[in-house]
Amino acid sequence: MSDIQDPLFQPYFLGGLELPNRIVMPPMTRSRASQPGDEPNDLMAAYYAQRAGAGLIVSEGTWISPLGKGYAWTPGIHTPAQLAGWRKVTQATHAAGGRIFAQLWHVGRLSHISLLEGQSPVSSTAIQAEGVNVFVAESDGMPSFVPASKPRALQVEEIHAIVDEFRQAARNAMAAGFDGVELHGANGYLINQFIDSGANGRSDEYGGSLENRLRFLGEVAQALVEGTGDQTRVGIRLAPLTTLNGCVDDDPETTYTAAAKLLGEIGVGYIHIAEADWDDAPDMPIDFKQRLREVFPGTLIYAGHYNAERARTALREGWADLIGFGRPFVANPDLPQRLRTGAQLNMHDRDTLFGGGAHGLTDYPTLGLKPDQ
Repeated sequence: MSDIQDPLFQPYFLGGLELPNRIVMPPMTRSRASQPGDEPNDLMAAYYAQRAGAGLIVSEGTWISPLGKGYAWTPGIHTPAQLAGWRKVTQATHAAGGRIFAQLWHVGRLSHISLLEGQSPVSSTAIQAEGVNVFVAESDGMPSFVPASKPRALQVEEIHAIVDEFRQAARNAMAAGFDGVELHGANGYLINQFIDSGANGRSDEYGGSLENRLRFLGEVAQALVEGTGDQTRVGIRLAPLTTLNGCVDDDPETTYTAAAKLLGEIGVGYIHIAEADWDDAPDMPIDFKQRLREVFPGTLIYAGHYNAERARTALREGWADLIGFGRPFVANPDLPQRLRTGAQLNMHDRDTLFGGGAHGLTDYPTLGLKPDQ
């Protein structure tokens, strides 16, 4: 079909940012930051620039402060050297015609004392994330998976300080040349540890009632609006109906409908919904997706095991505005061209997903066509 007929290749305005297509490269941890210092580098810049044909790129999760780090070799957006590294990434991506948001990340309890200079991870509550492993660095340059350490509960003044850290991280991202920021509020990380009833045992203003459990999300979202200076340049990633990394909610449809309504009132630009992405995963109910559309007036992005035809259906039915393709973007830097033409996709090499060098990051073959800008 022609681009005029193909919903994947219709332009879209995200606030004042024009996207040439509806294809999003979602955040994916790749653990290639330079050591010491967890600094973005030239290799990462080349990786993102190769994929600039996406309508929008969201960077891998980048931790906002030392206690926010949860995995080896992941980049921060905290030090001057880290900001300088991210400027390489944004400049290369923009030079290739792309648009890129920074995903801001605090993992909370999903960390290990070896990554935190001996400190305990922090969370809403001192509840261990049972059965959850994080990866730490081995001397041979490969990750080793170890159980997450038991966290301690944050004091209220510490929660306020983390809100301030998110605000500063948004300022840092804009100073480093990003087009906007996305809050990682999904997959069992710190925001999720406040939202989900099974992870939040607090009895103060940040726990108990649904309004209280959403308070931290709302305060951080508002801080990101202040930090970027433009609410349309703020997105929030949520995982409403998955139970990743030990976070479970008693009534997730009610909880996340209320979260979407709150974010709509704050006026953020988009919500990025992470669906289950494993083989044979159940589809998220359409009526829930339509309810989110009713309560949130902004842009809705969905990601999770989408192929081209499923993505086109989502766009035609109107409950999604943009679609994220995760693992396909790992192995197909020219993914938009392949989706346009129906070309066969490269398969990713699982052994090169986390850590290493250029192999499995920037050496996947393309079709030899000029990237679509």
